[in-house]
Amino acid sequence: MSNPFAIWVYLSTQPLLWLTLTLVVWLFADFLARAANRNPLVNPVLISIALMGAILVATGAPYEKYFEGAQFVHFLLGPATVAIAVPLVRHRALVMANLLPMAAALIAGAVVACVSAVAIAAAFGAPRQVLVSLAPKSVTAGIAMAVSENLGGVPALTAVLVITTGIIGAVIVTPLMNALRIRDYAARGFAVGLASHGIGTARAFTVDEVAGTFAGIAMGLNGLATSLIVPLLMRWL
Repeated sequence: MSNPFAIWVYLSTQPLLWLTLTLVVWLFADFLARAANRNPLVNPVLISIALMGAILVATGAPYEKYFEGAQFVHFLLGPATVAIAVPLVRHRALVMANLLPMAAALIAGAVVACVSAVAIAAAFGAPRQVLVSLAPKSVTAGIAMAVSENLGGVPALTAVLVITTGIIGAVIVTPLMNALRIRDYAARGFAVGLASHGIGTARAFTVDEVAGTFAGIAMGLNGLATSLIVPLLMRWL
């Protein structure tokens, strides 16, 4: 070929290329995490985002074209979330025994996650639109973006804040819980699932199945709680 990059110009328009690259990047990131003995600082989600972002910037590929392939992975988020019901059923006796503590933790955690972030941002003079975008940062992206958009926020900004919150939570949860000497995996999992949604839940499952189960419960319940709390909170601003 007279132009050695002609093949890339062709391949970059194909959804299969971006799907393949996404899977390869994830496998590489997960390999690094396993090589580091699942050290929380070596987070495969963060590594994957950084690598795929670098590839898109280096190639000049638009995100819309990338998502034509990545949407197949995105679709699997639904079945993956539903699959959390399997360990939930397996540990249903433990879950039933902790209903009251979970209810108390849910109320406290959901309120603090919203109010603390909004209060700190407001103290620094952030405009209302940013406050609305920030308030649902601790729930999964689909719910957070919908809440943000309905209340006048910026869904794209909310998505960035959600991902950032999830990664930070997944990175610090293990050393933080160890420092606080919290050994109960149910408590550890519920805390990270409530604060860091799906990314935190994925981290919890790599540590312990009980932690992952309670993280999944917290993720779902906090999505419902936050969708009720944020509109009430915004009325006061």
